[in-house]
Amino acid sequence: DYVATFDHRKRCCLYLSYYAYGDTRKRGMALLRFKQAYEAAGLVLDDGELPDHLAVVLEFAATGDLAQGRRLLLEHRAGLELLRLALTEAASPWAAVLEAVSATLPPLTGRNEDAVARLIAEGPPEEEVGLAPYGSDAAASGPVFLPDPVLEARS
Repeated sequence: DYVATFDHRKRCCLYLSYYAYGDTRKRGMALLRFKQAYEAAGLVLDDGELPDHLAVVLEFAATGDLAQGRRLLLEHRAGLELLRLALTEAASPWAAVLEAVSATLPPLTGRNEDAVARLIAEGPPEEEVGLAPYGSDAAASGPVFLPDPVLEARS
């Protein structure tokens, strides 16, 4: 049930920066900000989990630095709300956890409400990495074949 909920549904991602940055290059900087917040509080995160995992952030807020943990949650409020809505809609047993977390945060305001609506409509940001060869119409024209190499015999 856990895998079906959290590993196969984009709207049920436990990695908070995913909602704001998707799988784009910008997400790396967001992950670094999480890690820096932990290190500033004297905590060292092992490499077993990404620093933006909701459970890691909640543990940090509970045992490390409440103010910084709360700041991280508030920075990713729209993603938390989408996760809460998706879990509630799926009648997930984990929905109550998100209800409890959300109850500790201020209500959504205009900017966050807009961000949630945008996430519902469009999903997280996407990024096409790399370049289309020879312009955007190259894929439509098919592959480009190069001539076979000509090897000269050595004397």
